[in-house]
Amino acid sequence: MEYVTAAPHPRSEAAAHSGSGRRSLAVALLFGALGAAVALLSTRQRWAEGTATVAGGAFPLTAKGSDVTGVPAALAIVGLAALVAVFAVRRAGRFLVSGLLALSGAGIVLAALAGASDGSALDERAAEASGDTSATVDALSHTGWPYVAVAGGALILIAGLLALRYGRLWPAMSGRYERGTGAQRPRRAPKPVDPDRPEDIWKALDRGEDPTGA
Repeated sequence: MEYVTAAPHPRSEAAAHSGSGRRSLAVALLFGALGAAVALLSTRQRWAEGTATVAGGAFPLTAKGSDVTGVPAALAIVGLAALVAVFAVRRAGRFLVSGLLALSGAGIVLAALAGASDGSALDERAAEASGDTSATVDALSHTGWPYVAVAGGALILIAGLLALRYGRLWPAMSGRYERGTGAQRPRRAPKPVDPDRPEDIWKALDRGEDPTGA
């Protein structure tokens, strides 16, 4: 009579962990790189537009994302650096870098949402155009680019969460480079040649030594 156990086989469990690590790594790399690119691209686009009243009439004004807030672009660069640094550290260091990656994405989301309705950048331009420090922009409107930055931040946030959850299964930089920079191991002295053993004589000749000891 055969007995069936519900305990998973160690090999199948290790294979499942390896598969989860590879899939999460691929998704995190894709989401992190794509999110940083989207966030940086969106900050270069027009986020707000309006008009300022000047002597000659209405003067059109526009503001790019970088004029409204510099936080998304800065955090996108931080997130991209953290995504690369995840593979250079291990254990607690990897956990901290993964947390920084997730926080970068969350910061981009919050900053972009705040900038989606911010008109202070256009108010400053209206004051410059009219020469009146108290002037404000008229007919203020916003584009959809701030929400594109939100999407980019969300992708980076997901990459950070994946790193926090599965980062321990991801590979790290090989340690052979560190071992190569260390001190070389001293070479062992060859064994003395026994004249009565032909194999010792042949080994000494192969090493370029004189088996007679002259």
